[in-house]
Amino acid sequence: MSFLIRRFFNKWYFYYTSIKTYCESIFTVFLFLISFSISAQKSVSQEDKIYFAVDSFVTNPTEENLNELALFSQTIFPKLDLKNKDELLSFVILNCNKGYYENQFGKINKAISSYEKAWRMYQTNNLKNYEIVEFCLKPLGNLYTTIGDYDNAENTIKQYYYIATKSNNEEQQYAAVLNLSNVYQNTGRINEAIDLLEKTIHSQKLSDNQKGNLYNNLGSNYVLQKYIPTSSKSNNNAEKAFLKALSLLEKDKTNNESLVNTYRNLSNLKLQHNDPKTALAYFEKAKNTFEKIRNDNPRKKAQLYYDQANLLFRTGNIKYASALISEIFRNLIPNYSNHVNKLPQQKSLYTETVLLDALDLQAAIYEAENQPEKALQSYKLAFYIEELFQSLLIYENSKIISQIRNRNRTEKCLAIYESLFKKDAKLIHLENAFLLTEDTKSAVLRQSLVTFKNQSAIQKHISEQLQIENNFILKEQQKGNLADITKINEAIKKQNKWMLQLKQTTPEAEKKVNPKLRLTDLYNKLEKDKTILVEYFSGIEKMYSFTIEDKKIHFNSFSNNANTSAKITQFIDFFNEANAIANAPNKYNATGNIAYELLKLPKNSEYKNLLIIPDGLLYFLPFEALITKPSATTNFAKMNYLLLDYNICYQNSAQFYLASSTKKKQESVLGIFPVFDKTSYALTYSKDEMQYIQKKFEGNYLENSKATFANFKKNANNYSIIHLSTHASSGDLETPASIKFYDQEILYSEIYYLNIHPDLVVLSACETGIGKLFKSEGAMSVARGFQLAGAQNLLFSLWKVNDYTTSVFMDLFYKNIKNKQSYLEANANAKREFLQNTSISNAKKSPYYWSAFVYYGTIESSENNNYLLYSLLLLSGIGLLFWSIYFFRKQKKIENTKLK
Repeated sequence: MSFLIRRFFNKWYFYYTSIKTYCESIFTVFLFLISFSISAQKSVSQEDKIYFAVDSFVTNPTEENLNELALFSQTIFPKLDLKNKDELLSFVILNCNKGYYENQFGKINKAISSYEKAWRMYQTNNLKNYEIVEFCLKPLGNLYTTIGDYDNAENTIKQYYYIATKSNNEEQQYAAVLNLSNVYQNTGRINEAIDLLEKTIHSQKLSDNQKGNLYNNLGSNYVLQKYIPTSSKSNNNAEKAFLKALSLLEKDKTNNESLVNTYRNLSNLKLQHNDPKTALAYFEKAKNTFEKIRNDNPRKKAQLYYDQANLLFRTGNIKYASALISEIFRNLIPNYSNHVNKLPQQKSLYTETVLLDALDLQAAIYEAENQPEKALQSYKLAFYIEELFQSLLIYENSKIISQIRNRNRTEKCLAIYESLFKKDAKLIHLENAFLLTEDTKSAVLRQSLVTFKNQSAIQKHISEQLQIENNFILKEQQKGNLADITKINEAIKKQNKWMLQLKQTTPEAEKKVNPKLRLTDLYNKLEKDKTILVEYFSGIEKMYSFTIEDKKIHFNSFSNNANTSAKITQFIDFFNEANAIANAPNKYNATGNIAYELLKLPKNSEYKNLLIIPDGLLYFLPFEALITKPSATTNFAKMNYLLLDYNICYQNSAQFYLASSTKKKQESVLGIFPVFDKTSYALTYSKDEMQYIQKKFEGNYLENSKATFANFKKNANNYSIIHLSTHASSGDLETPASIKFYDQEILYSEIYYLNIHPDLVVLSACETGIGKLFKSEGAMSVARGFQLAGAQNLLFSLWKVNDYTTSVFMDLFYKNIKNKQSYLEANANAKREFLQNTSISNAKKSPYYWSAFVYYGTIESSENNNYLLYSLLLLSGIGLLFWSIYFFRKQKKIENTKLK
């Protein structure tokens, strides 16, 4: 039946294509009638219906017909026979075709969804006899890379590389290497990308075209390698790689698109080398080659327009560059018109990186034309597209990396606001600058907390399973050459399955989580808490700081060049090892004061609470130990620390501060003390620390073999204070931060789904606040793991802490809590008491020993701690007054009755 219908269709199609153009509409109607006729025949299988729909569309792939195919897909899906593998495979093929054309028409989100449906059905039902790598996984991996979903891209590419290796498909192995190098490049793993490309070029039999593509990617990575401090490679390697690619691709000429990309890369490289003449020559070659291809893909055209516009802008031809940007908008945005406003309307924007680049370049043009307000409008539209991109991402790592573009854009906006404020002194500029900075502060952590809170039980289960597989992959990869590739691939398959399920269960509305801060709320809370806020933004060009005091914002900035940032680094370097400060107290004193003056901290305030929201390297700086006034003393107890002026609290963002709660449970402690007796990990003074706390608070103190991760999870929700006295590691660029229990070492990300809500978590271990650093987002540390698990108030360390002095400090800290001091005050006062303790030697009073622990959390004074008591007394007084009035009136009534 299917064969006869297709034959019938082909004859009619040949007939109708031979007449005038108006018959095309009749042909479309005819297709509809045929389709309707088929669906009416019960004898036609679902499989045939699906194949016919695909064949009909492919012969005339218009956007209108694509919408019809999508509607058909939605209609047919519920009717599929899940036991009929041929039928299911036909649906897989439908979605792969749909995904291909959705991508061609610029509908990237829909294309990803179609490919994901195809892949989910293919692997869930163990289907075969289809090139799933070629027609689904390769394009899906590339689309993930395009939208910045790098974790999914890497997983997908590794998955089809594994499949290609098992089937000995060299073409697909080559494609996987090429695409994986793109992922590594985009995630900053430049050396990994270079090693992968060089190894592949020299170890496999490849065509000239394949080698040319690999050399082109290699050149792109060499360009970026110069930004890696440890790199010794010459930038000439980039040009050599591009020229090698050029010679191979020009010889082969089977893929002119690759040739276009290589010309473009050489043009951009020469532009970076301030050689605009050669850059223009290479661009003209790229343009001429592209025109020969006759590629009508609007995205490819727009990319070429952008390169040309950027080249013209950099060489001073602003007017023509601006005209080309209009062409980009016209190519990528339906019904775009620049008659009224050059910038497109926000509602017409979608997830497209070329649009992002165009809006950023247009903003730079407006700045060059001295139109700062219009530049801000253009950046605002770019921020909106970034939000759309963020809503598509599942994995934490991908979300954080995508924030880098936002940071660079934010810095440019801050420079504009600073300029506008200097010009007219309007406070609105500072407020807008502060709110924009806030949007970048721990945005991924903040959104994750809101998402976790709003997730259904099934979504939480899926998210946790997703994280479990991710942690397994990380741990297995840490084994290096001993890692089991088969196990990693199986974990990637499971992770992919959970990821697709999570996407399926999460409506689009739930993905867009972006709570905004209200300045009036912030002003009022700061005033109530008698607190000054200082928030930093560490950019490439400048360090910006905002100080809020008495409901006013004050704005400062200073150059963030190598010379200035070195002053901050020199101060932090004193805490790298125990004797650095003790060996040079005068140098420390001077360096601490230089850093203090540079950071523009408040002086002589009537408020005694200082809230610091750090950024960049400032996450690792102990503000308490800064020197407010230099002196010649070598007595550490008599130095002028910022600690003596303020109780210092830290937060990830002002929004975290606003959301912090002052409610407390009755204080009880869950203590985890592995101690590690008779091992090289032994913590001698950890027992003393445990005894100090036990004397003050009831609780459950798990020591040695009882201090397991399982026992911790079992008891974590039953106590108001969680105290972990153990070993921890900050990890490095490759190894995640971790904390050690008696039986196992736990990655920071394994803590995410514990779902605990204690009043306080004390991480009495080394480097618990240190980890791989992302500007604004902060460190990927053990402390972050507990924040995502639900802990609002944390005390953790910034470097390797001393076992003995830590036990002394903790004794003072818990004594202060027992005496009803707030956590903030208990921390600050414990440090002051430590300095005044005559039993501690001067050497041990070095800031290295007492300033390691920083407090992130609620600001609450001891006066506020008694609010319940005051409230009860007040209510009792009011109650007594009303009772007295009632009693008096009743007595009066009785007396009047007697008189009557």
